[in-house]
Amino acid sequence: MRLFIKHISFYFLLLALIACNNTISSSEQNEGQDAIKAPTTLQYEIVKVYPHDTSAYTQGIEWQGNVLLESTGNYGKSILHKLDSSMRPQGNKVKLDKEFFGEGITLFNNKIYQLTWKEHKVFVYNATTLNKEKELYWPYEGWGLTHNDSSLIVSTGGSDIYLVDPITFSIKKTIGVFNNYGYVSDINELEFVNGLLYANIYGQKEVIVIDMNSGQVVKNINFSNLLAQAGVKYDPASIDPGYVFNGIAYQKKSNTFFIGGKCWPVLVQIRIK
Repeated sequence: MRLFIKHISFYFLLLALIACNNTISSSEQNEGQDAIKAPTTLQYEIVKVYPHDTSAYTQGIEWQGNVLLESTGNYGKSILHKLDSSMRPQGNKVKLDKEFFGEGITLFNNKIYQLTWKEHKVFVYNATTLNKEKELYWPYEGWGLTHNDSSLIVSTGGSDIYLVDPITFSIKKTIGVFNNYGYVSDINELEFVNGLLYANIYGQKEVIVIDMNSGQVVKNINFSNLLAQAGVKYDPASIDPGYVFNGIAYQKKSNTFFIGGKCWPVLVQIRIK
């Protein structure tokens, strides 16, 4: 009888172990299904290389038809100006007062918006004349700026992206940006193209592509070899550690991006494959 009970006990123990293993396998399977997918790495090709003013500490660039708008930084040296399609200065420069550090820009409804770094000011200009029309308040640091059909999109150097009202600059929505490793910080210059947000990561030669519905980084582009591929023998870090990769401008008519850096000698036109 005792032997029979032992056999029965062993039988139930075996069933319990099998059930436990099945549960673990099912859990592991669900865990794999729920895992965040790593970004897809995109490739690019160089279309053309343009000269760039090495005194221009590029903070934001954006196309206005055949004219490239550029905002530069550094106290006492910050400007907003226009460049023609050959990257030659066009018209007058807007010089910011020495207490302001210029940051990202965007063109929206015939207005140019320009962030400042730590001064909580947003300057709004007439897009044709570059005359300043008003100033708006922003409670955080200003880094990158772009827009979609209805809102301006702001980065502050963290992992959050803010959608703001273009009239009041009040926050309408906050989106946390993340990849398969977690939240992504140091988000800088921005460009919104075909429903996706392209962003520089400060201090890295990388552009990430963000799904604005979820905040997930779905693609990335590695530009570590951009200068070498452009035939430029130039190491910004050996001159000034602040001369980092920065600047994204999409040109719709050519379906290309213009990529640069702070005080870089070139602006590189690329096409994503």
